[in-house]
Amino acid sequence: MSNSCTILLVLLVGFCFISWKHSLIGVSDALKLAGRGLIFLGLCTWMIYIIPRMKFFFFPVSQELPEIPPPDPYKQNQENARRIQQDQHNDKASGYAERVLKPRQEASLQQKIERCYRMTGETWKLSPGFAVGHSVFQGEGEEIFEDVNADESPNQGAKRRRNLKQTLNQLPTKQEVPKQKKVIVLPDEPTEDTEGAVQIALRCPGRRTIHRRFLKSWSSQFLCDWMLKAGFHPAIYSLYSSFPRTEVLTAADVSLEEAGIHTNTLLNVEEREAHKA
Repeated sequence: MSNSCTILLVLLVGFCFISWKHSLIGVSDALKLAGRGLIFLGLCTWMIYIIPRMKFFFFPVSQELPEIPPPDPYKQNQENARRIQQDQHNDKASGYAERVLKPRQEASLQQKIERCYRMTGETWKLSPGFAVGHSVFQGEGEEIFEDVNADESPNQGAKRRRNLKQTLNQLPTKQEVPKQKKVIVLPDEPTEDTEGAVQIALRCPGRRTIHRRFLKSWSSQFLCDWMLKAGFHPAIYSLYSSFPRTEVLTAADVSLEEAGIHTNTLLNVEEREAHKA
């Protein structure tokens, strides 16, 4: 197609050039001649395009359809076997879901419901209960049957049976003897000019210092009572001397003089080693 157009174009250009060369025409006539040449070229192109199609229109060519190959029996059998196997797998999956997955989900849901009722205090919803007016359950394996009284309403009967159940389940409680609180009473503080009087200062953990006078003949247990009254329990705290650092012996049968307190003394209230660890 492209070769034919090229040849026609060359012939047309040559024809126009030869005609213009051997003729006495001006520029306008040359342009008219070129226009006629273009029209002639268009007509030739149209004829080249339309003639083959008119040929196929008047003389059609019959085309034979391709033959469809017969189905392969091996592939068909393979496809049928694959379909049967897929159906068997689907049946197994549905059976497993019905036999295993569904009961497991129901059991899990029941456990969640029971846990929810126990957390909200509604465990009575988990019990099967009993018919009102027929029986009252006292405990495991014990059951007391009653007849319905025709003179009382259902609400009154339910209230009476509920009170009866509470009475049967109620156990006698032992009355606890209240513990007597220890009252700390310190002896009167002696004056400064009293013979055998010493002034003791307690340096507490909160940088608080308290002062009090005692007699050397008094029991050293008064020091523990004084410390307890100040807010430091003897089971947790103990008394230590400043220098040398030693624990002060406190007991009911040990006097302050025997505990090593002869003059005015400063004692430190410190936490025991066991509680520090």
